[in-house]
Amino acid sequence: MRKAAIFLYFGVGIVSIILGLIYIFSPTFMPYHAVAIGREWVELTTSEQILFSALLDLAGAGWIAVGVAVICLILIPARRGEIWARYLIPALVFISYIPTLLATLSVLNATPASPPWWGTMIVLIATMAAFLIDRPYSKDKGS
Repeated sequence: MRKAAIFLYFGVGIVSIILGLIYIFSPTFMPYHAVAIGREWVELTTSEQILFSALLDLAGAGWIAVGVAVICLILIPARRGEIWARYLIPALVFISYIPTLLATLSVLNATPASPPWWGTMIVLIATMAAFLIDRPYSKDKGS
């Protein structure tokens, strides 16, 4: 696997883990969530707070899982030259982040909120760049 691809994929993995930790450990929802629903956290009922907290935890766990998987795949099978791992890394990111982008754009277009859609787009672009740099599909398997 080429070093530039490893660097990009590793960055995506770290960003995913950090994002997941932010969502899991946040005591409330994000500021753009309040704008999207037109209410602050303290205005929500206890049941609504429990529901939003559960959804934040779920999203956070998903990002952490993707980040850990990407880093493990880089460090073990991809480093050994396993072609399947070099396809699985971008597949995991795309499977996770494309729906994230679509959901974020939906909130952007349907509410007055300004969610950070651009962060998700950067992750997707970095992943595509890493895949194109890595070129697991070429006869030249890279180094």
